[in-house]
Amino acid sequence: MLVAVSETTVDAFLGGRVEAVQPARGHHRSGLDAVILAAAIGRNARGRVADLGAGAGVAGLSLAARAPGVSVVLVERERELVACARQALGRPVNAAFAGRVEVACLDLLTEAARKAAGLAPASFDHALMNPPFHDRGRVRASPDDLRARAHVLEAGGLDAWFRAASALVRPRGTLAAILPADRLPDVLAACDGRFGGLAVLPLHPRAGDPAVRVLVRGVKGSRGPFRLLPGLVLHGEAGPAFLPGPAAILRDGASLGDVHPSWSDPNWGETEPERS
Repeated sequence: MLVAVSETTVDAFLGGRVEAVQPARGHHRSGLDAVILAAAIGRNARGRVADLGAGAGVAGLSLAARAPGVSVVLVERERELVACARQALGRPVNAAFAGRVEVACLDLLTEAARKAAGLAPASFDHALMNPPFHDRGRVRASPDDLRARAHVLEAGGLDAWFRAASALVRPRGTLAAILPADRLPDVLAACDGRFGGLAVLPLHPRAGDPAVRVLVRGVKGSRGPFRLLPGLVLHGEAGPAFLPGPAAILRDGASLGDVHPSWSDPNWGETEPERS
């Protein structure tokens, strides 16, 4: 069913290599978090990737543009955002990778909905996730219902998102998620028994500032050790300009491993996916 979006913008990412179509208002608009999340997986990755709660698809599109060996499924429940993602796939700038991207409209937290949409258990090699992060009742939600749905967790909380990711990713497959730094304890609890070998990368606005976001990666079923990595600083001491490393991610399509060596791990998301 076609869904009309009243007003949209076309936003360029990765220095113009990617164009996303996003609602001008009334929905969450993707930006820095989505591009950093996509950069968690390097250019040599292979296999099938689920962008869970994809919104208009910025993270999944950015990954597809960087990594020619992956195919991406953008999983989103809001029909207007799904329509935007499908419009983006028709834009000429995205033609080089659009054939490796699909869009699936469903509530990914519901097993029956995943099954009906053909998203079989353990059918993805990697997953990306930028889930809602506010607990209902603990924050004043936006009066706009669609924007609130993007930011406020529903029944099941964060655990429901990590449960869904674990269901979709194959054994030894990988997950990367980005959330506010104060949700790290909840993320670690949600990964317990599902994703191990966790690595946590704090993202700092400036040197000396507390982290505002954490990027967490893990391997399904791994018993590897937990690692807290040196943080990535986004800006210099003054002004809004990004430091060279983050700027290379945002404008040049670099991966995190290219600019932040502690993130590099040849056993995580960089090799040919295993098949049983």
